[in-house]
Amino acid sequence: MRYCDGASLAGHPESEFKNGTKLLFRGQLIWEAIMSELLSLGLSMAKQALLTGCSAGGLATLIHCDDFRAHLPKDATVKCLADAGFFLDELDILGNRTMSNFYHDVVQLQGVAKSLHKKCITEMEPSKCIFPQQIIKNIRTPLFIVNPAYDFWQIQHVLVPAGSDPDGYWRRCRLSIQKCDSTQIENLQGFRSSLLKALSKLQHDNEGGMFINSCFVHCQTWMTETWHSSNSPRINNKTIAESVGDWYFNRKVTKEIDCPYPCNPTCYHMDFTQPS
Repeated sequence: MRYCDGASLAGHPESEFKNGTKLLFRGQLIWEAIMSELLSLGLSMAKQALLTGCSAGGLATLIHCDDFRAHLPKDATVKCLADAGFFLDELDILGNRTMSNFYHDVVQLQGVAKSLHKKCITEMEPSKCIFPQQIIKNIRTPLFIVNPAYDFWQIQHVLVPAGSDPDGYWRRCRLSIQKCDSTQIENLQGFRSSLLKALSKLQHDNEGGMFINSCFVHCQTWMTETWHSSNSPRINNKTIAESVGDWYFNRKVTKEIDCPYPCNPTCYHMDFTQPS
């Protein structure tokens, strides 16, 4: 599904400017229209369904997971998988809330609160409720999280965003984890710890699953190289695909958490310092 609105299928038209601007926030309506069409084409009779997406699509999966479940037959096996969408509400290296401020602006601009869980938005500032660590507290549908502990997008936009490193100390490290010095690695290990802490509820959820590897990568479910191949990243000798399959078909409890970098030789590390 093309989300088009820049807010993970959660923008609302009431927030559009009426003074001749061309900004359209129709994400929630796009979600509803696509679901309506898919249901009419046979999804309403599905026996097995999996809602999934990566990055902003991973966040959209979390936002709409329970709604997806509600549209399908009660006896269907319906689950959700979010890949690289577990964005953290963390301070950047200068101590600024870059990601929090960004999400606040998106939620305000597009009226996203209407798509977020009502219980959450009554308890805290609505922009906090778009962070996955808050969303998963209220999801009732079985959920699987695929996320690298050293997600390069989050390192480059949450931990070390543009403008936070004027002296260029992080320039090479933010482009390749293999170029990081010991102090930088220590910072990255702290970021990993924050991810695991944010996932603590899911770790104790019997129906939940996760695959948190120690790779410097972002989305991993849409490429054969990282999803399931002879060279794919593994934890306990299982690929992401095998782990997801075990979870979806209830073959075994699947909560795979990798040891810290650089312990996993199967990792697929992106290196943006190399010419493409």
